[in-house]
Amino acid sequence: MEKEIKVWLSDIKQAISERNIEIISEAVNRILSQNPNIEITNSRKIVDTRNRISHGYDSVSDDIIWAIVIRDIPKLQVEIHALLAK
Repeated sequence: MEKEIKVWLSDIKQAISERNIEIISEAVNRILSQNPNIEITNSRKIVDTRNRISHGYDSVSDDIIWAIVIRDIPKLQVEIHALLAK
């Protein structure tokens, strides 16, 4: 496969992940605005990451994005399922 196409495919993969993190982070921000007593692990870091992604300051490396996707999102899913079950 041509190098240029691989670069574009990588851009797509990164953009999808970043967009999902932005959506998750915005939802966390809104939840905490409504009810700051709801406990979501690393909620401040989640919101801060969204701000870095969407506002472009302090660029977020691919390694950080993938660490969030692989390590943090699964833990967040468990917390969200537990909160929804209450």
